[in-house]
Amino acid sequence: MSEIKQDLLHYPASRIVDVAKALSGDVRVRILEALGEKPMSINQLAEALGVAQPTISINVQTLEQVELITSSLGANREKICSVTCRSILLELPARLGDGLHLTEELHMPIGLFSNCSVQPTCGMARRDGSIIGSQDDPRAFYMPDRMDAALLWFSGAGYIEYHFANPLPPGVSLDELHIRAELCAEAPAFAGVWPSDITLFVNGLPLGTWTSPADFGDRKGKLTPERWRGGSEYGQLTEWQVTGEGSRINTVPSGATTIRDLELAFNKPISVRFEVGSDSANQRGLNLFGSGFGDYPQDIVLSFVRYK
Repeated sequence: MSEIKQDLLHYPASRIVDVAKALSGDVRVRILEALGEKPMSINQLAEALGVAQPTISINVQTLEQVELITSSLGANREKICSVTCRSILLELPARLGDGLHLTEELHMPIGLFSNCSVQPTCGMARRDGSIIGSQDDPRAFYMPDRMDAALLWFSGAGYIEYHFANPLPPGVSLDELHIRAELCAEAPAFAGVWPSDITLFVNGLPLGTWTSPADFGDRKGKLTPERWRGGSEYGQLTEWQVTGEGSRINTVPSGATTIRDLELAFNKPISVRFEVGSDSANQRGLNLFGSGFGDYPQDIVLSFVRYK
């Protein structure tokens, strides 16, 4: 018999959606059935259920994420899976926002921008390193293929703007908004000293200016494809935050704009603009890295934070 950690596993209202999704798949339910009597390896589960091993592994990961399954390494370093409980208790939401996580995140692929103003040198590249459209031709930024972009860049002054949905229902208050992206300046190839002033605007209000020190190309980006020979290889992960007290860049105070000033509404999009201003001291463009380029496996992340 398997060693059950507890008879009852309790989930708060904020985890209902996660647990429901984990239990909504037939394969995942069958995995729980198979583990009801004893722990089993991935190979044993695949054989017992008649399902391919990669499919079993993916579904086991989903069940692990909601803590319905736990895993350990066996004698031959194989993954041994066990169920964690006999029953679960789901707490139903009682107030607006109870069914949400305290931090809700939206991930925006960098090619899904809503508006832009760019000038050469400029361009976009796919995850495999191939160029979208023609390099140094701003018209490429209006082509449908821009949705495949994993890296985009422009020099001098300009901007790239995105529209995010607001996931919070009406009546739910928000305490902080975070925007996280991997960025650097843009040089014709790359440059170790090449400062560029990149300002983030949310709903038209500035959250602060971050000065990228360089266009980084001194080494290969951890995720940058081998085929890429464009010079810019990686950026720095930068986070703008706005709270009830003001704005910050990487936790350092950067401006007076507060969360209230943004006038967020559930039925209005949230505009997020990365801009190198025409009046900036350092007008050296930007590179924006997506999940398949640079050092970090992420696109643009917008986080909605509630304290309670």
